[in-house]
Amino acid sequence: MKLNELRDNPGATKRKKRVGRGPGSGTGKMGGRGIKGQKSRSGVALNGYEGGQMPLYMRLPKRGFNSRNKKKFAVINLGLIQKFIDAKTLDAKKEITEDVLVETGVVRRKLDGVRVLAKGEITAKVKLNVTGASKSAIEAVEKAGGSLTVAAAAE
Repeated sequence: MKLNELRDNPGATKRKKRVGRGPGSGTGKMGGRGIKGQKSRSGVALNGYEGGQMPLYMRLPKRGFNSRNKKKFAVINLGLIQKFIDAKTLDAKKEITEDVLVETGVVRRKLDGVRVLAKGEITAKVKLNVTGASKSAIEAVEKAGGSLTVAAAAE
């Protein structure tokens, strides 16, 4: 086998359809666009247009509301905090703040703050200082002998 004998598999490449190149090409004269009409002209975008009928996206009911300045919190569960304490990544004796959680890699980034949820068990006596927490998470930490302080979100 030589370099000049290399060929692609039969049918692997297909020739480009060259439109409007004479009657012999099969797509000459009007280039497969038919006669007259909006779609035969250039610069036409008919996305969502239904010939004057009310388009589907306008017939469907409008629902919901998306707040433009909604807060997005980084969420962490108590079970994960306990797992990191057991692995000696977090020090239960020191105060655990949002910055400490980011530095140790428990949370990737703070976003608008860190919110603690009560999924999982916590047995260590910890002092947490975060932006938000669920009521059950606060109860679980206090039951374990620790404290969970919810700081006001920095605007």
